[in-house]
Amino acid sequence: MADLFDFADDLGPAKIVHVYQPSVNLKAVLVVDNVAAGPAIGGVRLAPDVTTEECVRLARAMTLKNAAAGLPHGGAKVVLWGDPALPPPEKERLIRALACSLRDERQYIFGPDMGTDEMCMSWIKDEIGRAAGLPPEVGGIPLDEIGATGWGLRHATEAALPFCGFKLKNALLVIQGFGAVGLHAARFLTKKGAVLVGAADSRGAVYHPEGLEVEKLIKLKKAGQSVADYPRGEKCDREKVIDFPCDIWIPAARPDVLTEENAHRLQARLVVQGANIPMTYGAEKYLHDQGVICVPDFIANSGGVICAAMEYQGANQAAVFETIEEKVRYNTKVVLEEAKAKKILPRDAALNLAVQRVKKAMTTRRWGIF
Repeated sequence: MADLFDFADDLGPAKIVHVYQPSVNLKAVLVVDNVAAGPAIGGVRLAPDVTTEECVRLARAMTLKNAAAGLPHGGAKVVLWGDPALPPPEKERLIRALACSLRDERQYIFGPDMGTDEMCMSWIKDEIGRAAGLPPEVGGIPLDEIGATGWGLRHATEAALPFCGFKLKNALLVIQGFGAVGLHAARFLTKKGAVLVGAADSRGAVYHPEGLEVEKLIKLKKAGQSVADYPRGEKCDREKVIDFPCDIWIPAARPDVLTEENAHRLQARLVVQGANIPMTYGAEKYLHDQGVICVPDFIANSGGVICAAMEYQGANQAAVFETIEEKVRYNTKVVLEEAKAKKILPRDAALNLAVQRVKKAMTTRRWGIF
């Protein structure tokens, strides 16, 4: 593992907090990366194999995402060790214990992420009064239910297509990570004419060159089954999703699914990053050299945090969808135009955009505090 100081720079992280309460099996890390623009907002990721290093990287991704989206928030993340499929009473006890442990970290606003949902946020809200991504019954906008991140991915894809040389209608689509983000991205894009030919989740993958029925896959997931239980098509290990031929490939699961070691297997013309840090920089550089356009994570998948931040300020769902469309389309276009003009990676263009905004915010704070 790299030394955590290897990830420190003039933007952050501002604070790393380790939480350990053996009486309730609570082990977690909060990384507040930067608060120059305002209190940090970022999700709670619950998984058995998370790491502090992952949390540091994800918190930075949130700083960049919030800055690129023009939100009055810095970036942060929590990783929580545990099984996302815990029985509800045990999960509730764990989440409430986490909230109480971080009650005094007022520069951080909790949000949902992989392994947590709006009900988890309602428990946190009940404990400390500081959470976004809440159920509608307590004034929230259920971002996973309405597909806020997937809505943004649709618009990032449409904004990127003029740079790719093909149309969305009949374009072949593959989703790696057919969960809360991926299934909505598939739903929105197929309604605009794309054809879903491949999908994967944690238990397997399915491929059919003539297309998969998105609604049938969604029903399988709601019933607790895997996309690999789909009645038609080729069933295989989840890692094979990298090899499925397509035009558009959307990673919407864990970090680093594409690396320098496997990027050569990808058969796509456009990658729209639905997950946070789903690719290493080396993988993006390799694909860029092969003519594959990659829309960076903190540009493409910002719909969820835009929704959470606007909910926290009291906005309604209609305003949220309109803002996501406007911001994601604009940022995708600006980033790809700069990348093309300067012959640089889209990620480098996106970093230029976001870091400039963060540093400008830092000049407004005493001693440039982050």
